[in-house]
This record gives sequence, structure tokens and C-alpha cells, in this order.
Amino acid sequence: MSRLPLPQLTFDNEFFWTAGADGVLRIQECGDCASLIHPPQPVCRYCKSHNMGVRDVSGRAVLSAFTVNQRFAIPGLQPPYVVAQVAIEEDPRVRLTTNIIDCDPEELELGRVVEVVFEQNDDVWLPLFRPTSEPETAPLPQDEIAPQDFATFVRPMLTTAKFEDAAAITGIGASKMGRRLMVSPLSLTLEASEAAIADAGLTLADIDGLSTYPAMDAMGMGEGGVTALEGALGIRPTWINGGMDTFGPGGSVIAAVMAVATGMARHVLCFRTLWEATFNQLMKEGKVSPPGGTRVNSWQAPFGATSAAHTLALNAQRHFHRYGTTRETLGWIALNQRANAALNPTAIYRDPMSMDDYLNARPITTPFGLYDCDVPCDGAVAVVVSAVDAAADCPKPPVYFEAVGTQIIERTDWDQTTLTHEPQVLGQAAHLWTRTSLRPDDVDVAQLYDGFTFNCLSWLEALGFCGIGEAKDFLDGGGAIARDGVIPLNTHGGQLSHGRTHGMGLVHEAVSQLRGEAGERQVADARVAVVSSGGLTPSGVLLLRSGA
Repeated sequence: MSRLPLPQLTFDNEFFWTAGADGVLRIQECGDCASLIHPPQPVCRYCKSHNMGVRDVSGRAVLSAFTVNQRFAIPGLQPPYVVAQVAIEEDPRVRLTTNIIDCDPEELELGRVVEVVFEQNDDVWLPLFRPTSEPETAPLPQDEIAPQDFATFVRPMLTTAKFEDAAAITGIGASKMGRRLMVSPLSLTLEASEAAIADAGLTLADIDGLSTYPAMDAMGMGEGGVTALEGALGIRPTWINGGMDTFGPGGSVIAAVMAVATGMARHVLCFRTLWEATFNQLMKEGKVSPPGGTRVNSWQAPFGATSAAHTLALNAQRHFHRYGTTRETLGWIALNQRANAALNPTAIYRDPMSMDDYLNARPITTPFGLYDCDVPCDGAVAVVVSAVDAAADCPKPPVYFEAVGTQIIERTDWDQTTLTHEPQVLGQAAHLWTRTSLRPDDVDVAQLYDGFTFNCLSWLEALGFCGIGEAKDFLDGGGAIARDGVIPLNTHGGQLSHGRTHGMGLVHEAVSQLRGEAGERQVADARVAVVSSGGLTPSGVLLLRSGA
């Protein structure tokens, strides 16, 4: 059986996907500075020349990272298989996502020299790689920017006045959450939205802005965005926002602050809904179909790299290799989230979990097991962002915006970017601290994106709660991230145990903590909270504070 999906051939990429017809790997080249460019672009990212051509390369590369996939499958490629990242010999800045074949995965090691082997599928020749016949190793590619140097690339503030000072969170709300609730996603959005508006002491007539992420209704990822909600409510907003090209899932909140600061709105309802669990059940029953077809505009999916798990696993392996991180290091994050979830009646997974439970769980893609991955669920979370002067009249204590971190410093291509940390974390974290006089020691609670355990590890190091490469020692035993530890982490159970709410649940929990409304899981005297969202995509991070 041929592999599916296959890459969509375009006038930009056809040279790459058909090069195997004569057995030669080809990469785009800048005609002026001779840099190799991948994925193909109409301009050189290094010298900005438009003199672009194509170069025949040797087909030799160094194995930069790999993960052994155990969980996912595509037609024509069944697990287990190796998803790898290889750095091209002629220019190691170019890294290809591929499969390693003709070898025992147990014998693979980073730095191994590999060579291209083409596999024909219809009119596409997929460049796969195998170890060279003679065991050879080469230096691993280096980060374009060292992880500890990101702060030197942050642009200074343009004004002394901060837009963050103009707004506050006045209301939060959540729908019921669970596995396979079998209800419409819009009903969940409405439930959370109505709760948030009531929590702010407002009515629908007060809401003049709507903001969401990602505004799509596909694969259980949303209810249809602003269009769907406004169509149901009929509130005639003066400002709306939605889309994926923003500061991660929390980008809807950051955009709302900007709308308030510029006078475009006074009370913005931000919302996020997922119904992945129900969608997956409906797919099993044949009642819905996944989007897409046999061709995709992707440099990863044809090699079976169909999940963010594969991309993050590659970065996690490099972190393990460079800094001595272990599975147990990640395990302490999973155990912490489960312990916190035990105190949260709305969490999906509340049963106790031991390190043995974590280590012996079903493998997903090395080094990740089942409990390294967040929980697909059904649920919605909403937040009301209001003008500061209006916030004073609301019934609940307002939660203020101290600073945001949004700057993109590294490449956004998933397989061309930072090697040892989650992409789109280091730059945004460095940016945050340039917009406030507060420092990591001032933070009382951290609600850090945990689609996977490695997300959390990356944010902990990036934000300075421990040094770059020091997570192994910092996390050992789990005490530093416990509710009474150095930095209480994901106090509601995080996405790993509470459920996947794509960052908005983290904002909800931060506000609950800063208001002192978190019940049994309340951190004493919590006054400052950091909330991160996203990664792999452009992401963002928020620093929030109470008025006390």
C-alpha cells in the first residue's frame, strides 16, 4: 500500500518531492550567498536576495534527533517506525523531517551519518534515510541562537506607557467538562460565556468585543469562532478577533487587552472551546469525517509525523542528550499535575499516580508515554477582559495585566527551529521580563502550557525558574513545583490531568488563584501569576497580578 497522505505538489516544492526520480536530493539555494533554504521560499532569509535556485546535494546528513513512534499510524506506514530529523551535510541549518530505515532503532545514536534513499509513492519520491554502510559520526548541528542568549535579541520597549495597564480580567467561566459529553460545541461555549459574563457582574448588552482562538470548527477544535457565537447571541460587537496566527491560544486575551487599550471595546468576551472527545467518538460511529484528503501541504505528515508529539519528542531527545534529562524528570511534572487534580472536582483524571504508573504507561513516541500527553476532552472556558476604570465597578476583585511576552525570535518552522527546547518559548519568555520590573522570584503560581510534559519543562527553564539545562535537578522529587514549593505549577491539574483546554483553562486557574477562590488547591497569599500558552505555533505568555 502506498503511503497516505502524500505532499501536495506546487510550483514551489515540486523539484524537492520529485528529485528522487533520478536519485538526487535537491535543496533550494540562494544564488548570491549560496545558503541552502528549506522549506523553499521566494527570498533568502540570510541575505534577503531574490536570486533563488536549486542545488544538487550529496544526500548525506547527520542524525540530529529521532523518536520511535509506537502509537500513531498512516496508511502504508504502521508503527513502530522512526521519525527523525537530519541535518544536511552541505548546510546543517537545513533539517529534514524523515524516516530512518534499514536499521534497528535500538542501535541508532545522535550524530550518526545517514544517506538518502528514495521511496516512490505515485508521483512523489519521499527522501528517507538509512545509516551509511561504514559506521560514521559527525558533529551535531548547533542552535542558531544558544538557549541562554535569547534575551540579547529582545527589542526594547518603544514607549514607557504599557498597553497592559489599560485592562483587567473581571470575569471567568467554564462549562461542564468531560470525556465524550455528546453535546454541541456551541452549547459549551454559551455555557462558559454566560458564566463569565455573570461572574463579571455584566449582561450581554455590556459585551462589545469578542475574541477567540483559533476560530475553526475542525477535528473538534472549536465551535466555529466569533461567527458562530455572534450568530447565536446577536450582540453586535464593535470589535472581533479570531485566528491561529496569534500569540498562541492565549493570544485571544492579549488581543482583547489591545482592543480595550485602543478604545475599540470596553468589555471583551474571550472564549475557547474543544470537543475533541466527542468528535473522536463520532468519527468511530461514522457520523463525521476528518478534513483533508490524500494530499497535504506538510513537510512532516508524509513521514508519519502527524502529531505535535513527534516534533516535541525530537526536541526532548536533544534536551536529554545535552543536559542529562531523564524520563523521571518529565514524570515529576505528570505526578505534580495529577496530585493537584485530585483536589479539583472538575478534573477529568483524579486517581493517584505513582512514578511506576508513569514509567510503565503505554508508550506513545519516545521518550513520551501516555501520561506525558494531555487529555482530549469536551469543554469551554471564557474570560472577560474589561477597561480598568470599568473593572472597579465589577463585583469580583479585578486581576491586572502586568506584562506580556510575544516576540518571535527563532524560526517558526517546526523542524528548522530551536533544537533543545519547545519552539516559540525561549524568545517569548525573554520578552516578558523586559516589560516589567518583577522577576521570577516574585511569581507565586505558574500555569504553564502542558500539552506534553516537555512543554512545561521548556517554560520552566525559559522563564528562569531554573537555569537552562537545570530542570533535571530542579524537578527531582517534585518538591520545587508542588503547591508549597518554590513555584507551584499548574495547580488545577494542568492539561495533563484536568483536560486539554488549549491554554484558556490555565488563565482561568490563574485568576482563581489570584482571587483566592481555588479552594483546597489554593496557594497561600498568591499575588502574581504567570500563564503561558502555545508553542510550536507562535506563542505568548502573560504576567498577571492581583490588586492586593
